[in-house]
Amino acid sequence: MVKEFMEKVIQKNPGEIEFHQAVREVVESLESYLKNNPEYMEKKILQRIVEPERVIIFRVPWIDDQGEICVNRGFRIEMSSAIGPYKGGLRFHPTVNLGILKFLAFEQVFKNSLTGLPMGGGKGGSDFDPKGKSDNEVMRFCQSFMTELSRHIGPDTDVPAGDIGVGGREIGYMFGQYKRLRNEFTGVLTGKGLGWGGSLIRPEATGYGAVFLACEMLKTRNESIKGKVCTVSGSGNVAQYTIKKLLQLGAKPVTLSDSNGFIHDPAGIDEKKLQFVLELKNIKRGRIKEYADKFNCEYYEGKRPWGIKCDMAFPSATQNEINKQDAETLVKNGCICITEGANMPSTPEAIEVFISGKILYGPGKAANAGGVATSGLEMSQNSLRLSWTREEVEKRLHDIMINIHETCAKYGKEPDGFINYVNGANIGGFVKVADAMIDQGLV
Repeated sequence: MVKEFMEKVIQKNPGEIEFHQAVREVVESLESYLKNNPEYMEKKILQRIVEPERVIIFRVPWIDDQGEICVNRGFRIEMSSAIGPYKGGLRFHPTVNLGILKFLAFEQVFKNSLTGLPMGGGKGGSDFDPKGKSDNEVMRFCQSFMTELSRHIGPDTDVPAGDIGVGGREIGYMFGQYKRLRNEFTGVLTGKGLGWGGSLIRPEATGYGAVFLACEMLKTRNESIKGKVCTVSGSGNVAQYTIKKLLQLGAKPVTLSDSNGFIHDPAGIDEKKLQFVLELKNIKRGRIKEYADKFNCEYYEGKRPWGIKCDMAFPSATQNEINKQDAETLVKNGCICITEGANMPSTPEAIEVFISGKILYGPGKAANAGGVATSGLEMSQNSLRLSWTREEVEKRLHDIMINIHETCAKYGKEPDGFINYVNGANIGGFVKVADAMIDQGLV
């Protein structure tokens, strides 16, 4: 079934490699489940769920600080609204293209389903690169981008958020333009500033959620996170707050990276060093090599941190950053738990190594769902016109991650007791969306 189905997907979506990879993983997980539940096959749910409900592509003209006209391409993939408004981030990065955004939107459908919140799946962005641009250039781009996007989104239709290249600054500029065009103050974007509709814990949520899920996974083997040596990739929002929560729970994070290389600090990245990283990356927008210069530790140019001996790994940078060789090295070095803060950071061959090695492996659609879960909580607060305390939001996030783990265990437990979290997340996420599609007829 998988081979025949994938041939058709590839034929209809040529060249979209990341999308093919994401679909194949889900279909492989679902194969035996669908055979035992033929209603989903009869209703052609798989064929429908891989087809976006809507794809929007548009041009984004803007003027740089030299007065030159620049043109980028904007996208919004509205994948599924079966269980709620489309929900998913906007990514501004030169690598953005249709295939990457379709993969992200497809993953988002299952991730949002796992949270238990009423959110459909979508994703969008542009091939615009905010790196090296002035605030005024970023503002002009965001205003042009939102001028077109505003036609297609709304608090009950599609609620974008941030992703790579889209932080508080970009969300602010886009929200301002939406408000100006529509003459309404609504929760149309999440990741907003605290003074104008944002939620506490939102910046921390993806990193915190990944650590919460890792703790639940460790409990199945009577292990604790305390004292565990952890490698973390990336140095943006997800990596920063993964490290913060690891420190709070007594673990020892020792690596960070960016697109140029990674640092290894055997003494551990403590609170003081983390504060340096937050300022370096969020304010100065510098490179991680500066950490090595300041704290006198090793910097590895052009490499990733997966060769460093560790107990746990948190890939939190980008897709396909762990290949088969990296996975084999991690397992050989005694890593017992991989928890994905990024979207699809492990290649299929790497995942095979983790599963066959029977180690704890939390795939992104389960492990990094904390970000969108807290976006959902932000939507709830906006609808109610109130703000919850930091403690209340974090407790709700923690509960959601515990429920995600329970869903993965329910659908992923194998006869020998091993929990295949990939199958558990894919099947658990699929069932809720598929049942909603059946209930709603031919949509």
